[in-house]
Amino acid sequence: MTARSGFADLPLHGGRVPAWLAARMAALGRVIAQAIVHHYGADELLRRLSHPFWFQSFGSVMGMDWHSSGITTSVLGALKRGLAPVERELGVYVCGGRGRASRRTPDELTRVGERTGIDARGLAETSRLIAKIDSAAVQDGYDLYLHGFMVTAGGRWCVVQQGMSAARREARRYHWLSEGLVSFLDSPHAAIEGSNQGRILNLADARAGASRAAGLQLARAGPEPTLAVLRRLQPARGRTLSLFPEEEADFEANPARAHGTPEPRTTPTPLPHLQMPARHEVLASDVVLRRLHGALAAAADRGPKDFADLLLTPGVGARTVAALALVAEVIHGTPSRFTDPARFSLAHGGKDGHPFPVPIKVYDETLRVLKQAVSQARLGRAEKLAALQRLDSHARRLERSARGPSFETHIESERAIAPAWGGRTVFDR
Repeated sequence: MTARSGFADLPLHGGRVPAWLAARMAALGRVIAQAIVHHYGADELLRRLSHPFWFQSFGSVMGMDWHSSGITTSVLGALKRGLAPVERELGVYVCGGRGRASRRTPDELTRVGERTGIDARGLAETSRLIAKIDSAAVQDGYDLYLHGFMVTAGGRWCVVQQGMSAARREARRYHWLSEGLVSFLDSPHAAIEGSNQGRILNLADARAGASRAAGLQLARAGPEPTLAVLRRLQPARGRTLSLFPEEEADFEANPARAHGTPEPRTTPTPLPHLQMPARHEVLASDVVLRRLHGALAAAADRGPKDFADLLLTPGVGARTVAALALVAEVIHGTPSRFTDPARFSLAHGGKDGHPFPVPIKVYDETLRVLKQAVSQARLGRAEKLAALQRLDSHARRLERSARGPSFETHIESERAIAPAWGGRTVFDR
């Protein structure tokens, strides 16, 4: 049975992804996806996309705003464009999107079914049902506006949806994964991201089975039974009807709770909560510095051994190896490595200029190395991809002992050299 894996606050930000970045995001998304499928298989790519922390880190390493809700739209759009030319070879198809594109998901799944032989009608029904659950069964104040459906040639799938609350200026992202899914109405979410805004009506929760059954019974019996219950309620009781049976039993066992004096009770272990601030600046507190120092030290150590040809490029090569170290972590890192998505923005900056402008020359060098590595791996020569894996492993080993500049010094240095590396932002003319 899948379960929620975490929460995050995602500030709503307007704006657009400029063409010069959108094309590069599609290319980088494609080669990262190809590397993951090469090493771990298509199902692993779905697992990564269904993990909210990894998803945010994936968008950050692409040069998007590290904290913004816009990562969801841009990452799904980049994957849809980037994987289209290689979807048959990779066995991964991206359907849906934002607004009207989301409503084309069933038709797109039908075309995938025609190419692969998977049950397109069943997948289309799944798509509709998931959208209904997150918009109707889970009433949390966020209106859905994006629905992305990723499916493999073997019929496995994951869904990423996002809703927004204009009043709160916040977004909530919902992740679904078919692996291990037993029921659509018994806690099916892989994760839900968003700010905790109090109690949520979640009829898709496993504990809400009695509530769903009662709802059907009331609907079949007509309005009179409901009105009779409402007439009997005492206003002095001062509480709403409980959603879950165990809460009702707890109230009956502890009547002091009705008068604002709650009895001690065992609290469940809280889920991981990723706090994404509204500010644009990346601060030292947003980054696990030892991980950053490990990546920088590994780039300096492994670079001359594994990327000697790259280092022949004056002024760009060494910096690109540092970016590759963070990309390698996105490809090979375990879930616990992505608790600080801001760190991955230090690979290629951010389109809003935070933590620094996107260094185009570095970005293009990263793409060149990754494309070459993936291309050679497809021909049976995986030395370059293996070098990236060694780079990631070495970074983890060095984290315990590596030392480096302070975060502020590092960012100041990146901003100073940004013009030489073709640094750009969305504000450029």
